[in-house]
Amino acid sequence: MKNSREKRLEQYTLKRPQEVLLLEIQLEDETDQILIFKGFSSSLMRPTAFDPEVAVLPETAKIMTIDRLESPYNPSNPRYIQTGLTWQEMEELLSQINV
Repeated sequence: MKNSREKRLEQYTLKRPQEVLLLEIQLEDETDQILIFKGFSSSLMRPTAFDPEVAVLPETAKIMTIDRLESPYNPSNPRYIQTGLTWQEMEELLSQINV
């Protein structure tokens, strides 16, 4: 089941479909990158479950940074809007759009 952080970030991308969120997370001894776009989350480094209700962002994961990019996301030519956001800074953006 997805946690509230993941749901809120997915809701953000539903309200702002012109944006993609790229998260760098720390989970125990591993790092991962998670891409969130139009309400869906996907790991760029681990397998992602087919079931959209399975959390991609574990509750125990520490969000290191969040980047806001223009969609569509092109890994060979990313267009950044804002980089290196903390969870606290992202929470402010979420609050601004009531997510």
